[in-house]
Amino acid sequence: MTWTKRCLPLALALLVASATFAKDDDSQNKQRSKSPKKDVEAIGERDVGKGVNFYSIEKEIAMGKRMAQDVERHSKIVDDPVIAEYVNRVGQNLVRNSDAKVPFTIKLIDSADVNAFALPGGFFFVNSGLMLRAESESELAGVMAHEIAHVAARHGTRQATKGQLVQIASIPLLFIGGWTGYGIYQASSFLIPMTFLKFSRGMESEADFLGVQYLYKAGYDPTSFIDFFEKMLADEKRRPGTMSKLFRSHPPHGSRIRKTQKNIDQLLPSKSEYVVNTSEFLQVKARLEQLVLRRKETSDDPNKPRLRRTSSGGTIPTDDIDVESTDEEEDDERPTLKRR
Repeated sequence: MTWTKRCLPLALALLVASATFAKDDDSQNKQRSKSPKKDVEAIGERDVGKGVNFYSIEKEIAMGKRMAQDVERHSKIVDDPVIAEYVNRVGQNLVRNSDAKVPFTIKLIDSADVNAFALPGGFFFVNSGLMLRAESESELAGVMAHEIAHVAARHGTRQATKGQLVQIASIPLLFIGGWTGYGIYQASSFLIPMTFLKFSRGMESEADFLGVQYLYKAGYDPTSFIDFFEKMLADEKRRPGTMSKLFRSHPPHGSRIRKTQKNIDQLLPSKSEYVVNTSEFLQVKARLEQLVLRRKETSDDPNKPRLRRTSSGGTIPTDDIDVESTDEEEDDERPTLKRR
């Protein structure tokens, strides 16, 4: 049997799957009118990650873990126990009020970039720049909810599957090498983990749609979701280039903001009260500001003597500044996902 005949059934299957993907984006709004995705009371019981996907949940988690390890090797993780615990607690509260089917590991990266990203399998990173730019806990939670929605809807592996289908269909000679060749080709896509974060506009829209529901379900003011993105747009107009590259790839343009506001008005029953801000957020943010400032001072010249202010306003020389130790080994056990 020739390779052409052997690959014909698979090629037909790939064409059908590709057509399914095209229909997903075009009919998304129509499907929502009949979809349980609109029922915020059913959050946690809904399967929002449906779609053609080459990856099982187990494979998705394993792949996300490898990617997360790579991120941590090339990043500076904020290990201050107070700050790390707070950010994790805010995120885990959102996860419990989401449709996510995987436990989340949430860490804070010491980076001035105003951004957050979640890898497949629930490995979630928040930049310190995001927390410092947010003016309230609900604004921070809004961005986190959007990223959690990407994981709940399995956008990373669904996007990767779509990309593989397109690549396979456009390079039919790939199968001359058999399935071993395909495995090597598939693995090569893992060399650039960030490709799992470049979602289509339809997926970004769905993350907005789900994220604002998770924010609301967790008790936060859902309009904070819009407030922060409006702030980012204003910053970008004032100082072009300040917006994160990931935000710029799918910017929160006016129509996207208006669409989110419409979803809030139509889908989310008003409550007598919402969480907008907390004193803890302000305290932790102030602590983070001091930590970033201290690290910046110590990184300027590690061999230069530094001055530490005394309580009386004077200064005394010191060779170091107290910073939380990074020698302790972290518990590798992942949190258990619990629903309310």
